[in-house]
Amino acid sequence: MAENTRPLGRPRSEDARLAILHAADDLLVSEGYAALTMKGIAEKAGVGRQTVYRWWSSKAEILLEASAADAIRELTVVTTGTPDAVVTEFLEALFSFLTASDAGLAYRALLGEAQHDPQVAALLGNQDVLGDAARAVIRRIRDAARIDPALSEDTLAAELVGPTLFRVLVGEASGDAPSRRALADRILRR
Repeated sequence: MAENTRPLGRPRSEDARLAILHAADDLLVSEGYAALTMKGIAEKAGVGRQTVYRWWSSKAEILLEASAADAIRELTVVTTGTPDAVVTEFLEALFSFLTASDAGLAYRALLGEAQHDPQVAALLGNQDVLGDAARAVIRRIRDAARIDPALSEDTLAAELVGPTLFRVLVGEASGDAPSRRALADRILRR
């Protein structure tokens, strides 16, 4: 006998869900994280607050879901070339995500909020948006790049994401391709 896995309550309306995610992104860009409210998100999305609270308990949860969905698309590497080309493409996508994407802005806002809100920190700790994308790149190139098998995916992902994320967060982001190629080379030559 098959187990019933249907969640209790009314099913999510995909249109309403997308409207809420887009509204959260739009309001974050126009008003900033501090001014963002669940009420404002509901109004902008054209849904009741009850609908928003049924699916998310905080604005951070909404922003993380929106950011994660976009990150999957924006950080996916399509290059089928050398490990250097794959890593460089990922670093370019990462830089673009963090500096030019509304989803990246949402993620950066959440990182900032996580510095003084333990619930947001726990939320980000449970869903490693950037690390997941980096680990996918590492798995793809590991054999061809002859990366030391003793190095964990988590360590390599942190080394891949860390320098770009740090530079963006402190406002020293360099959008130049030679810097990304140098970082890719350093990661691959360890």
